Amino acid sequence: MTVTAPPEKREKLGKPRLLVLRALGLGDLLAAVPALRGIRRTFPGHHIVLALPAALTEAAHATGTVDDVLPAEAPGRGVPSLEHWPGPPPDLAIDLHGNGPASRDALAALGPRRLLAFAHPDQAPRRPADWRRDEHERERWCRFLRAYGIPAHPADVRLPPPATPSPAPGAVVVHPGAESAARRWPAERYAEVVRRLRSGGHRVVLTGGPKEDDLVLDLAARSGLPPRDVLRGGLPFGALSALVADAALVVSGDTGPAHLAVAHGTPSVTLFGPVPPHLWGPPPSPHHRVLWHPGPPGDPHGAAPDPQLLRITADEAAAAALALLRPDQSSAVAWRGDESRVPTDRP
Repeated sequence: MTVTAPPEKREKLGKPRLLVLRALGLGDLLAAVPALRGIRRTFPGHHIVLALPAALTEAAHATGTVDDVLPAEAPGRGVPSLEHWPGPPPDLAIDLHGNGPASRDALAALGPRRLLAFAHPDQAPRRPADWRRDEHERERWCRFLRAYGIPAHPADVRLPPPATPSPAPGAVVVHPGAESAARRWPAERYAEVVRRLRSGGHRVVLTGGPKEDDLVLDLAARSGLPPRDVLRGGLPFGALSALVADAALVVSGDTGPAHLAVAHGTPSVTLFGPVPPHLWGPPPSPHHRVLWHPGPPGDPHGAAPDPQLLRITADEAAAAALALLRPDQSSAVAWRGDESRVPTDRP
């Protein structure tokens, strides 16, 4: 059954309002772009509001899928309060945050005319789709929407080219940070990769989040990078997006810049652990290399580097990066153009 807007007139609001909850990090936002794009196409006459952390406002608008943002800060990776929702209840609320009941109930408290969510097991068999633990994040939310009659395709990941110029066009971007220590590869191994890339004639620039200056400066000192190639302090989204879009390659753990590389069609090497790439990795492509040593599941929010991540050697990462930078590789421009041809009407 396809969701349709209620027929009532909205004299004060003009357009019916649709609220989507996805109050997580940058990588989570980018992984939800295929779902958000499906919602945008299905509801072109709605005013779409995305609830997420205020720091991601620019990134949310850059997706081209939302009209407005509702700042929603969550403790850790929990469910935020939506108490600042303005005006009357939304016409439609969609939970892309989790499998409930907490996220579903946060939306239900606003009294939407219709609510789409992974139902709590107590509500079976009325739920339209089951939550599958062993499913890629992009496919999970597209499948969820398709169960409600909203077409969405997990390969529809691309973002429009940034308007902001890159601060380091053509450089290799190395991003050593991550939200949790479990996903941070050791700085001394990143330093070895940086040295190998520079000895091969490639310019390397470092990036980090707002609270990662110590990590970035430590890596710069270990690898002998000049200050101009150390982009510390946490770049604004527009600058980071432009940097990644115009990069020769992105090397990072499983974090926001890796997803941004996918969104811009930029070649990437992503180091995985403790979460396997079949749950959060890039779409299959010779231009995206994932490094992963299978093992027991780990804690993605752990306080120490995960054992699977530590099994990746500097030699492996450097070899993967240098292979993607070989001049005999297919043209990045031609590949990026091909990848953008994504079906938009998959049932």
